[in-house]
Amino acid sequence: MSIVNQLMAAVLAVLIGLASGTVYLMSDSSKEMLIHQLESHGQDTATHLGLYLAPYMAAHDTAAIETTVNAIFDSGFYQQIRVVDADNQPLFVKSTDAHISDSVPEWFVHLVEITPPEMTREITNQWQKAGSIFVQSRAGYAYEQLWRGTEQTFIWFVVLSLFSMVFISLLMRYILNPLKGVEEQAQALSQQKYIEQSRIPGTRELKQVVLAMNMMVHRVRTMFDEQAKNIEEIRRTAYQDDLTGLANQRATFTQLNERIDYRRDFGHGHLIHLQLADLQELNNQLGIEKANNFIRACAGQLNELARLTEGPVIGRISISELILLTDMTNQDQLERELNKLADSLKDTYQQLNDNRRGDAPFFIGVAAYSEQGSSKELLVNARQATGKARQDNATIFCSSATNTEQQNSWHQHVSSRIVNGDIFLQAQPVKSISDSPTVIHNEIYARILNQENLPCMAGEFISVVKQLNLLTALDRSVLNAAIDRLEQQPEQALGVNLSNESVRDTTFCDWLISNLSRLPRPEQLCIEINETSVLNNLSRVALFRDQLKQAGVRFGVDNFGINPAGFSYLYTVHPDYIKIDGSLIRELDSSAEDRFFVKSLVTVAHSLDIQAYAEHVERDTQLSALHQLEVDGAQGWIHGKPAEL
Repeated sequence: MSIVNQLMAAVLAVLIGLASGTVYLMSDSSKEMLIHQLESHGQDTATHLGLYLAPYMAAHDTAAIETTVNAIFDSGFYQQIRVVDADNQPLFVKSTDAHISDSVPEWFVHLVEITPPEMTREITNQWQKAGSIFVQSRAGYAYEQLWRGTEQTFIWFVVLSLFSMVFISLLMRYILNPLKGVEEQAQALSQQKYIEQSRIPGTRELKQVVLAMNMMVHRVRTMFDEQAKNIEEIRRTAYQDDLTGLANQRATFTQLNERIDYRRDFGHGHLIHLQLADLQELNNQLGIEKANNFIRACAGQLNELARLTEGPVIGRISISELILLTDMTNQDQLERELNKLADSLKDTYQQLNDNRRGDAPFFIGVAAYSEQGSSKELLVNARQATGKARQDNATIFCSSATNTEQQNSWHQHVSSRIVNGDIFLQAQPVKSISDSPTVIHNEIYARILNQENLPCMAGEFISVVKQLNLLTALDRSVLNAAIDRLEQQPEQALGVNLSNESVRDTTFCDWLISNLSRLPRPEQLCIEINETSVLNNLSRVALFRDQLKQAGVRFGVDNFGINPAGFSYLYTVHPDYIKIDGSLIRELDSSAEDRFFVKSLVTVAHSLDIQAYAEHVERDTQLSALHQLEVDGAQGWIHGKPAEL
């Protein structure tokens, strides 16, 4: 019960006690007053009767006495009238039962006892005692008057109490409203959300409570921000190039290997290799500071080109080499963007070189990527393309070549499979890290059959799906299959990874939320979104996450920990779990830097009550290191390759 309701209950109890005491005192006082009225009424009646009946009593004229007494008694205000002579012998007695009106409850009669007094008057006639008259008023009259007064008092009490309760309730809620804010702060703090009250109450005690709560929230937020900054500094030191701000050599090669050799979900694309011709000559011509500015310009232009790709791999792999893995497959678009990049860098070089004549000292080579190649082969091909550009004295050389007819046939095949929902599912388990690991959930992967009716991985057809804008249709098919399976086997937990396009599609999200009602156990479904998609659509993802939470579905962030934007978004989204990107796990058992960084990520996640899982775990030594780092779960080939459901 809230403090306002408790105070209202206390006030109501006091009012009831006060009213009960008031009614009792008023009833007792009214009772005494009514008894006095009955005494006065009886005495007056006895006096008046005595004055009139004195001669008749002296003459013992019972007929006259009876007639007179009956006339008065029939008014209904008397319970008994008794006339006696001088010897106390009855001349006439008139009495009736103590009748009480039906309007007076019986319980009230039993509760309040009223005994009307019998009043007497001695009667004299010609200076001789003629007798006495005894009059007792009717008790029913007193009960009726007392009940009517009590009833009216109670009704007014109820009316005034209700009015007072409403007024007091509004007043208390206004005065204690800051406590509601403190309650919301405490609840938000338990969910690792930080709210500060802007309205400070005037009441001294409440003011101190609100200020203390705001100070605590501010300090906790500051602690988390400092922790996040420290971890971000660790990430920059370990994985970021100081000069360009891009990923350094180690991080770039790890991410390239992760996307192409392990996950194989990038699809078709191109690797762009930008190389400075002679760094020593560049330093001699421009000076070290301007040469560094030119290198930063190269990184900045390449980073702008990377914005056209969702989840690119970009970095500096040597002092004079930058690379970008892009999913851009249209040859004309690629050449157009590269020409814009080259022209911009040439202008920058001329400005830094004080507009002196001379060719910009850089070359760009482009190698096409398909799912069959490896990361090492792709990098070799890109470097060969750059060497060809240097040999031909050309700025750009693209070694990509595609069979248009074969490409169109494959596009048509993929489109037909996806539109018709002709897909099948494979799954890989995420298991807890313990002595007896249990399956947390199974992550689902979509597969189709190629033109030879052989299963092909997502990387072989995902680029075509992107080009044909069928990612949402693919996600819908996968979710339909997952929901159908969970209806039949509600004890099995499944995880589905949504694309950036599906997250942005309001119609798709509404469709998903409406279909979740089919699930007997919605907590067995996990929806995952890539970290890059989360950061690109933060407000939309936060709303979508709230909808999933209300539906009882778990939510996770995939490929966590590699985006340069950091992870402060965890405050806003607050997922149920994160999956640490495999590029941070691959060398975990041999790299102290990776272990320290992963430990920091796990600490942040656990401080927000978020579970932390690791992706692409392949070796027992990795699993042992994850156990020491208190990671909650692991996914990878150590638990088996993806297998058909």
